[in-house]
Amino acid sequence: MCAACGISTHLAEPEEGPPTGALTDKTLHSAPPAGPPQRFAALRNRDCRPYLFGAALSMMADNIEHVITYWVLWQTFHSPALTGFQVISHWVPFLLLSMWFGSLADRYDCRRIIQAAQGLFMAVSVTWGILFLTDSLHMWEACVLLVLHGLAGSLWSPGEQLMLHDFVGPTELPSAVRLNATFRSLGVLFGPVVGSALLLGLGPTAGIFANVAFYLPLTLFLFRTKFTGHTRDRHSRPRVGPLESLRVIRQIAANRTLVSMIILGGLGSFFVGASLQSSMPIFAHDLGAGSAGLAYGVLLFANGAGGVVGGIVLEATGWIKPHVPAAVISTAVYGVTSLFFALTTSYPVALMLLLVGGVANLASMSIGQTVVQLVAPAADRGRVLGVYGMSANGLRAGSGFTVGLLGAAIGVHASLGFSAAALCVGTAAAGVHALRGHRRAASAG
Repeated sequence: MCAACGISTHLAEPEEGPPTGALTDKTLHSAPPAGPPQRFAALRNRDCRPYLFGAALSMMADNIEHVITYWVLWQTFHSPALTGFQVISHWVPFLLLSMWFGSLADRYDCRRIIQAAQGLFMAVSVTWGILFLTDSLHMWEACVLLVLHGLAGSLWSPGEQLMLHDFVGPTELPSAVRLNATFRSLGVLFGPVVGSALLLGLGPTAGIFANVAFYLPLTLFLFRTKFTGHTRDRHSRPRVGPLESLRVIRQIAANRTLVSMIILGGLGSFFVGASLQSSMPIFAHDLGAGSAGLAYGVLLFANGAGGVVGGIVLEATGWIKPHVPAAVISTAVYGVTSLFFALTTSYPVALMLLLVGGVANLASMSIGQTVVQLVAPAADRGRVLGVYGMSANGLRAGSGFTVGLLGAAIGVHASLGFSAAALCVGTAAAGVHALRGHRRAASAG
């Protein structure tokens, strides 16, 4: 039993039905926490702390690369189609490959997997720099590099979650997942600032070469740590193959809690996802901030700052526990704030809604990842997290259709409003599905 959140972390054998180790709802009911969790526990952990800082720098480098390369690509090709491909190439690898990368994380040393991802990030940055330097960039080369960058991000994700569990164990896992999401939000928040500074101060070529240095701290730290992602959970290495993946999918499908967490993560990504930030210039203009660079910048800042502020507040207060009702409520709040943001004509109200929505989105994603980690069996944790990543990250590509293409037909305000309303309805349905299983598990226990 996880003392921090009251979710059973072992999988008892049911009286009849699936074999031992199957994912069943019977073992997932909540119980009162054994005691208050330690605040900022993951930061107090000397093994986890450097990882969090290194991951923040790496995520900042990811966003610095976006700032520099997207600017160069637009200046070079002036292609709206390539702009759309930038979003697709970033998220589709999560959709197609997360489960396979999760199976690799289950089987192999996660330190080396993450280092491979960081090495791929660095190789892509260096290649961009060489192409910029020689003025030899072609469209097909840009597309290949964008896809490789997306592959690096999807390769990194499952191994990272296993490392967090290995660093702190199940009791402090909620803190580790929440703080990791907060530090990543910091990277997303400051990436455009540092990227713009490098672009203006050094130029795109020197700036993209300098960006490689931000990936090094995490890469070097992983040579020093003793944790592999499997140190706490010693088990035989699972086989990698389609039959094993199908087995895990069948087990997930039989579990209401896991299905609901995966659906909740996918709903937010598909209906709102990355489209809110990409459409911010339109909202800024309609709110009267189009001619004021500072006002537009504050909207963008609020969009990212909500996750940072929310992570710190939630970690410091412990107000929200990582269980199913909290995930449902926080996802619903994210949908409601997105809906009212689409409808409001008041700049201060829009700013407040972005901040609250950022808090709710961070809470929803971090709770979902924590619950999935605690429910999944050790031998299949990477693959289960891979399925969650397919939904929570891969479906972000769909927001380009739900808000972007639909917005071209009926207007961005209306498309975001309809998408946010669909998120609220879907969240309610997923919540009912999860809570029914929750009650059955409690009564059976």
